[in-house]
Amino acid sequence: MAITSANQLELLQTAEAVAREKMIDPGLVVEAMEESLARAAKSRYGSEMDIRVSIDRKTGKATFTRVRTVVEDEELENYQAELTVEQAKQYMENPQVGDMLTDEVPPVEMGRIAAQSAKQVILQKVREAERDRQYDEFKDRAGTIINGIVKREEYGNVIVDVGRGEAILRRNEKIGRESYRPNDRIRCYIKDVRREPRGPQIFLSRTAPEFMAELFKMEVPEIYDGIIEIKAVARDPGSRAKIAVISYDNSIDPVGACVGMRGSRVQAVVNELQGEKIDIIPWNEDQPTFLVNALQPAEVTKVVLDEEAERIEVVVPEEQLSLAIGRRGQNVRLASQLTNLDIDIMTEAEESARRQAEFEERTKLFVDTLDLDEFFAQLLVSEGFTNLEEVAYVELDELTVIDGVDDDTANELQARARDFIDEQNRKALEHARELGVEDSLVNFEGLTPQMVEALALDDVKTLEDFATCADWELAGGWTTENGERKKDDGILEKFEVSLEEAQDMVMTARIQLGWVDPAELEADEEELDVDAEEDGETEGEETAQEAGA
Repeated sequence: MAITSANQLELLQTAEAVAREKMIDPGLVVEAMEESLARAAKSRYGSEMDIRVSIDRKTGKATFTRVRTVVEDEELENYQAELTVEQAKQYMENPQVGDMLTDEVPPVEMGRIAAQSAKQVILQKVREAERDRQYDEFKDRAGTIINGIVKREEYGNVIVDVGRGEAILRRNEKIGRESYRPNDRIRCYIKDVRREPRGPQIFLSRTAPEFMAELFKMEVPEIYDGIIEIKAVARDPGSRAKIAVISYDNSIDPVGACVGMRGSRVQAVVNELQGEKIDIIPWNEDQPTFLVNALQPAEVTKVVLDEEAERIEVVVPEEQLSLAIGRRGQNVRLASQLTNLDIDIMTEAEESARRQAEFEERTKLFVDTLDLDEFFAQLLVSEGFTNLEEVAYVELDELTVIDGVDDDTANELQARARDFIDEQNRKALEHARELGVEDSLVNFEGLTPQMVEALALDDVKTLEDFATCADWELAGGWTTENGERKKDDGILEKFEVSLEEAQDMVMTARIQLGWVDPAELEADEEELDVDAEEDGETEGEETAQEAGA
């Protein structure tokens, strides 16, 4: 097929027809045609030639040109597409490296194979343009709900027609044992939109907590308007869920608004989620109070929060234990997800037994170390003393308030405690030196002899060794693996060294060794402070603008 005047306009008409059908830019189709014609010309004139085709967007006339680039003599490799400066002087004045020489060549006759190749190029370009359009359309819709029609099911995954493309609902994103037939209507949450080699992939979900939040936003106008906010969602898809809400209008009950008249609003969400039972819980900034709400319908007697470990202990009556835990641990698991805390549930009897064990352990400590009788040691424990350091260095007034303890007795108690601590320090330091600890570590400010001994037992024997430690290696911490929080024991954790204290000590050691310049450190801190202030000012300006609007 030759590109003649008779079919020049047909090129543009074909391009516009394809563009309308696929809803893409006609210019992209014309570019694909230019590339396909250029490939056909190369097969006719030689693949090493740089043949380019330009189609006039008004007349449809295709112009074939051969392009040669001016290069240095030693860089000349392709004689068909390149020429030297000397060779270029025959065709142009004062040629420079990088200049291009263009010559128009006759149009080519497209045989059957060339025409087929051109068709493939055009189809490929059109498919790429379709993919780009589909990605651009859906990339900003991630995090929203979409309605679609089931097309087919492949290996448990559901392929959904979402209008201008297809999306996939994986089997692990379906609720329970949901099954769908072709042409069934389905409502899903757009979890992710990714550009992949085979085209944009739209991943749907019906198990994501965000799906429930979006459903409530559709059913509850107060959530859509921002009067009520969903603070947290935890789901056991198809079975049970907990959702925490807060109202920014004192006249509106967040729980009641989400339930609706006779439960109409929450029932609409339940029906969409295949009968999933939903507990609507009022949000509270106070974590223990929020947790008590989250464990409903179980009653809680006592809550003890460990903020550093992000753990919380909950004490419930014996008859409430099974209700608090729930079937297969469902209730406490959802409450844990909702609060982002690890929850330990125990009965009042178990808590009492644990407290008794701690009481006896501390009593024995004071009996053995201070040479006291059991009754006197129990008095100390009852007054809240937990270790020898508290007895040794507390103000005398805090000891003399105990019945039967006068100034002389208090001084004797403190003397015994200090003597025992000094002896322990001496033994610890002696052991640490036997293990090979250097004076640079022994004399480091902030480390007690027992700490030095603990470090030596963990093969940290010099200031250089100490400076290479991470803060969590010293103070301990928590890591999450496969969704489970695990405890990392710290070398100095038993001495109640916090993460901040560990950071300060390690940084001080690095400064003493000359690894860190204090001036640079201060400059970095000042820069961070300035950035924080600028962020605060920006937020303030935005808030002011919104208020003005």
